[in-house]
Amino acid sequence: MKKILIIQTAFLGDVVLATGLVEKLHAHYPQAQLDFMLRKGNESLLKGHPLLRQVLIWNKQEGKYKSLMKLLTQIRRERYDLVVNLQRFGATGILTALSGAKETVGFDKNPFSRFFTRRYTHDVESGTHEVERNHLLIASLTDEQPAKPKLYPSEADFAKVQGLKSEPFICMAPTSVWFTKQYPQEQWVDLLDKLGNSHKVYLLGSPADKAHCDEIINCTANQRVENLCGQLNLLQSAALMRDAVLNYVNDSGPMHLASALDAPTCAIYCSTVPRFGFGPLASFSKVVEKNEPLYCRPCGLHGYKSCPQGHFKCAKDIETQQLLDVLALRTL
Repeated sequence: MKKILIIQTAFLGDVVLATGLVEKLHAHYPQAQLDFMLRKGNESLLKGHPLLRQVLIWNKQEGKYKSLMKLLTQIRRERYDLVVNLQRFGATGILTALSGAKETVGFDKNPFSRFFTRRYTHDVESGTHEVERNHLLIASLTDEQPAKPKLYPSEADFAKVQGLKSEPFICMAPTSVWFTKQYPQEQWVDLLDKLGNSHKVYLLGSPADKAHCDEIINCTANQRVENLCGQLNLLQSAALMRDAVLNYVNDSGPMHLASALDAPTCAIYCSTVPRFGFGPLASFSKVVEKNEPLYCRPCGLHGYKSCPQGHFKCAKDIETQQLLDVLALRTL
């Protein structure tokens, strides 16, 4: 096995979870050249990754299929021994089927998987973690034990955040792409109020999240909160999260960043549930969700732009004390 390509063009968190395959394939084929294909916007996650030769970027902005054809030309030129496709949509299925690789493998949900060398079932109801489902694709080539995801912030990334670590601190990532995955703003405020002055608190997110986090700060009485949205890139955020006393996150990308750095995690689940297989993987990780069953939960795999029932009880019925109890357990 000399050349291997891994394809995952979905969301940020999906790319992070896919890095477990990089770790496992490198362990079994240390001399192989490993490449990774993702969509534009996620490439900074793998910047300077020591186990990857190159990162291929699907830039849909220059034209979805135009970019795809350019990638196909590049991929066929590489003559890969193995292409592992984690994505379950047709575009990457075409790419995989036409790659010219000696062996191609993916999930049967991909409409072009019938043209792969091997295909496997992707079952989100099985209760297995996505890392385990991904590992199915390479288990016959490695072993039965999945590898955890791992990211590699550089020395410069760690240096960028070192000055923020002068005292015990907590990180919070209050936002999500999906409204129903996002713990409500007023409840973040209540958590901050009840934390008091016990820890410095950093709010993390993209530039687009800055206004939301500014509103949280404006509403809280806590004077030890700093908005870092847009000031750190993804690897720098992960480097900061690694050394936090605790990271409060939604079921979203920052949770997976924490997993990849083994950063202590309190994951808040609103409309989604951990059994879908995307839960936290850090050594210290706790899930917080509504205590009592709710007739409409879960309402979907990825969440919605608003609560389909209009009440959002899956989030609003989570008590602040549940989040404080995780911190107390962490600091015992």
